[in-house]
Parts: sequence; structure tokens; C-alpha cells
Amino acid sequence: MTSKRYSRSTAAFTILSLILMFASCSNDPKPAPTKAEVTIDPSLYTADHPELFKLVKVETRDLPTVLTANGAVTPDVNRTIHVTSQGSGRVVDLKVRLGDSVSKGQELLSIYSADLAGAFSDYQKAVADERLAKKSLDRAQLLYSHGALAEKDLQAADDAEEKAKVDVQTTEQHVRILGGDPAHPSSLIELRAPVAGTIVEQNVSGFEGIKSLDNSPNLFTIADLSQVWVVCDVYENDLSQIQVGDSAEIRLNAYPDKVFQGKVADISRVLDPNLRSAKVRIVLPNPDGNLRPNMYAVATFRSRKMQPHLVIPTTAIMRLQDKDWVFRKEGQNQFRKTEVHTQGNTEDGLQQLQDGTVKAGDELVANALAFSTSVAEQGK
Repeated sequence: MTSKRYSRSTAAFTILSLILMFASCSNDPKPAPTKAEVTIDPSLYTADHPELFKLVKVETRDLPTVLTANGAVTPDVNRTIHVTSQGSGRVVDLKVRLGDSVSKGQELLSIYSADLAGAFSDYQKAVADERLAKKSLDRAQLLYSHGALAEKDLQAADDAEEKAKVDVQTTEQHVRILGGDPAHPSSLIELRAPVAGTIVEQNVSGFEGIKSLDNSPNLFTIADLSQVWVVCDVYENDLSQIQVGDSAEIRLNAYPDKVFQGKVADISRVLDPNLRSAKVRIVLPNPDGNLRPNMYAVATFRSRKMQPHLVIPTTAIMRLQDKDWVFRKEGQNQFRKTEVHTQGNTEDGLQQLQDGTVKAGDELVANALAFSTSVAEQGK
């Protein structure tokens, strides 16, 4: 009896525990529903008094297409001369250096040349032979006039004289080609500047041996820098916007405050296979010599073909973090800060924009900087 009572008590205790456990679980509070997060658009601004800010509309105007390209200053090939020596030898006196300005006829260097010495020897022999042939001809004419010489012998003497004259002319020309003066025999070649200009390349030094006719590279390059080229790379997608004769504005890192005016003189017919670009050549006058070869340049092209472009006042743009921004009206008192991409100024001071972020007819704050300042103070 005692064991039965114990079993019944244990069973009752177990059932009571289960009932209490389920009751406690059913009384647990339910989790509260989470609230939706409120997001704020950082590009949207609210003005308390929007009537204080003047608005302007984005306009469309027919303007020339503006395109920029990187390039470099190079000498005008038509005004560039490569100086070589027709005779071999060794440099004994180098009179100019890279970057020097030279005048036409100025001596550049002196070369001790066995070729010139041999040419002078041939010339002097030809002159001596011509003198002898002239004396023989005079004697033959005298004898022929007295009937003491046959006509064929006179003709032979005359032919010898003509050949001697040809030899003198040929050897004299050879001396001049090598750089010598027939009137002043010497074994030194005095290499002189064929034109006035600036030495932009030098490939020879003192006491260096020089080969004849196969100089590679040339000894000097002289360029007339009173007119230079700016050669730019223009990608094939933009080639349709540039034509020969279009005006171009050139800006150089060396002279950031100056703008040089030039015109497109040539557009390459062949594309660079690696860059997919064509060389565009701009001719610039350089009377004061400020434009030096290899200077980095940025060219701005303005095509003669007119196309519609978006324009706004410059004051409607605010420069921030290396980007351009405008404030576009979105509601009664709301304005959205929008990034824009500029393309240069018009002649009357308006700013050209690329299509995409704003469109014609959009209303913008006329003074973006003043609006930004006012909104910032309002939020304090």
C-alpha cells in the first residue's frame, strides 16, 4: 500500500509541474514589433524662405562643340634641318652645344678629314693637268696656223683641254661638297649651320670619330622655333568633332595664366593601334620663343559646326570636393544638390553643361554658394 501511494504522489507531482511550466510559457510577453527606420535624403535641402533665392532656368543654345586633348610642343618639321658631314674624320673642335642659338653660316664644329685631304689633292692635280693641256692647245693652234700641224692633232689637243676643264670642275665640286674651300687648301672640314635656329638635338661630342655618308643619327638638328607645332592625341570617337581649320586654345603648365591661339593644320589619316587615337597638329606662332619643344600642353578645340548645348550662369555652380554642383528645385521649398559636368564657358560668360543630370527647363538656384551658406546656417 505504501509503494502504491508513493507512485501516485510522484505521478501527481509530475503532472502538476508540467501544468505550471505550460502556464508560465503561455504568460510570456510577445516581442514588440520593430519600428520602420526613417531615412533622410542628404541631397535634398529645405529652405524656410525659398522666395529669397532667385531661380534661373537651364537653357539650350547652338554652340560649337568643345573638346580637350593632351599633347606636347614639337618643332615644325618644315623648319627643321638635320646637319650631317659628307666626309669622315675626327672632331677636333666642337663650338656649339645642345640648346644654343645659331645663325646661318655659323661654324658648328671642325673635323680633321682624310677624305677632304684626298679631295684637295685630286683638285690640285686636275688644275695642274688643265694648265698643261691649255699650253699644249695654245702650241697646237700656233703650229696649225703655220701649217706645221695636222688638223686632227689640233682637235686632239682641244679635246684634251676640254676634258681637263671637266676634271677641274668635278674635283672642285667634290671639295665644296665635303665642306672645303678650293681657294684655301686644308684637311679640316668646317661644318657650318645651313639655317638660323636653335640646336634641338646633338649626337656628337669632342674628339669623336665621324663616318661619311652613313651618319646615323645626324650630328645636329637645327630648328627654327619662331613657329612650332602642338601635336595632340584625339580618340577616334571624337574625330568627327574636329576639322582642319578649327580654332584651338593651348594652355601650358609653364604659363598657366596664358592662352595661346592656334588652328588645326592637319589630322592624321592613320590611327595609333594601341591608343585608338589620331595625331592632330596645331600650328602656333612663337615669336618670343616661350614655347619650347617637349612642353606639356592641353588643347581645347572649338568646332565650326554648331550643336545644341545646355548653358547656365556660372554663379549657379558651386565647386565642392573637386566636383561641380547645382541646386535644382524639386518642390515648393525643396532643392536637390545635383552634380553636373562642365564643358567650358561661352563668349558671354555662361557655363556649358553635359547632358544627363539636368535638362532644359529645370529651375536652378541662381547663386549656389549663397544658398548653400544659408541652408547651413539654418540647420544650426
